Amino acid sequence: MDRSDRERGPLPQPLPPAGGEPVGFRGEDCAPQSPHPLPQAGGDRGEGPRPFRENRPTRQARELRLNPTDAERRLWRALSRRQVAGVRFNRQVPVGPYIADFAARSEKLIVEVDGGQHDAQAAYDEARTRYLDAQGWRVVRFWNNDVLGNLEGVVAIIERTLAERPSPSPSRLREGSL
Repeated sequence: MDRSDRERGPLPQPLPPAGGEPVGFRGEDCAPQSPHPLPQAGGDRGEGPRPFRENRPTRQARELRLNPTDAERRLWRALSRRQVAGVRFNRQVPVGPYIADFAARSEKLIVEVDGGQHDAQAAYDEARTRYLDAQGWRVVRFWNNDVLGNLEGVVAIIERTLAERPSPSPSRLREGSL
């Protein structure tokens, strides 16, 4: 053994697999070492099952953002980058147990683009709108063919709805200035 081998010291041992027995180096058996320095999956890194989040529609919203309908894609081109009244819109936003097609959080406005399937589920849509109204959101609905055939008219209605937002109470302003 020459001097360079003595200075280098012993070769490092491989890390044991998470939750398993240590693996021998080059086929040799080695003695159990201290546990792995990193937490196992599901530990402090936020991985693993999250029962309190299983009912959140975040994963579904992400999938919907990746696969928009033609009408959603066209309307998004008109709403994105603060092009409508300088308001920021987001696509496929989870709001409680529902997913809004487009939402302006600062204005509490939801824009829904409905296809033919919504005609058959009118009761569901009404219950959904009541829930969103109770949470303080305003909901505006358009049919796919309206967005595809008259995008300018749809955007004008959205702008008008944003302009109708309630202004601060004048009595509150007077009280603050006294």
